Amino acid sequence: MKTTLNDETVDERMDPSVSAGPTRRRLMLGAASGLAAAAGGFSVPGAALAQAGDYPIRPINLVVGYPPGGSTDLTGRVIGAELAKQLGVQVVVENIGGAGGVLGAQKVVQAAPDGHTLLLGANNETAIASLVNRKLRLNPLRDLTGIGLIASQPMVLVASAGNKDAPRNSAEFIAKVKRNPGRYSYGSSGVGTALHLAGEMTKEAAGLFMVHIPYRGVAPLTTDLLSGQLDFGVFVLSSALPHIRSGRMIPIGTTQARRAGLTPEIPALAEHPALKAVDISSWFGLFGPAGLPAPVITRLHKALGDAIQVADVRKRLEDSGATMAPAGVNFASFHAAEIDKYRRIVEFAKIEE
Repeated sequence: MKTTLNDETVDERMDPSVSAGPTRRRLMLGAASGLAAAAGGFSVPGAALAQAGDYPIRPINLVVGYPPGGSTDLTGRVIGAELAKQLGVQVVVENIGGAGGVLGAQKVVQAAPDGHTLLLGANNETAIASLVNRKLRLNPLRDLTGIGLIASQPMVLVASAGNKDAPRNSAEFIAKVKRNPGRYSYGSSGVGTALHLAGEMTKEAAGLFMVHIPYRGVAPLTTDLLSGQLDFGVFVLSSALPHIRSGRMIPIGTTQARRAGLTPEIPALAEHPALKAVDISSWFGLFGPAGLPAPVITRLHKALGDAIQVADVRKRLEDSGATMAPAGVNFASFHAAEIDKYRRIVEFAKIEE
């Protein structure tokens, strides 16, 4: 199938060499000249950029570890298109779905460290997966090179409006669950996902006893929540928002420390004194394999910093529910701190695949 995007013709087809494995879909994003204004905190000396030599010398393969259509895929396509402009080469977005993003991450880990194979990664595969599956041969701090943080998406704890006595806010939620320990359940899109960890962080903060029910994806989770068969659920905010606005889901609170810019009317869970420690989100970053040369890292870091300051890029991602990363984030420190945060939750909840 051929798709046209930005005056480029795209040939999308299944790769027969992987017909029994993950779905792969490639999208050629047109390269164009010109650079956007440098992002604060991303600026680097001109001499350092010169050391990158002729990089890149061919199209860049940008791996997304999920099927087309989700928030990680959208982020990859928006960022990939702008990186093509910044770097002056085509950027090929390749979807390798499977194992919660891990299959895509493993492809990048195994790639040559020359900057021509990159990962648009989410925290599931780049920070959480190795904590809940000890058999996984992936150590994100050792096997990946972090290039930069792009954006985050808050999650939201919701109640089913199909239950007549559903709580309407965090105070009612805590009181209801504490009155009946173990009676109520919450669902997520699977064991060891960021949604699961958000639910466990909420339980730990308030001292609640609830049963976690893992679903095989968001669709069946949504069905049971809307029908009233499930008491509570944790969703990425953008996924739950249509149902919140239709009145079929009741928002208890979002999971970041502050209210989401997209929904300032929904309180953050952390506004309740018992939940002040709750601060967790889904986030997206750009990674390469271990051993990337410093000049290549510098070039990519600069290009990414410029890309996320482009007005159209920011608008498209913010309209999808994302919060853009602030300028000057030390991605390596952020990444390590997030892994430590998730490790504490995993150990508390004894999460293991």
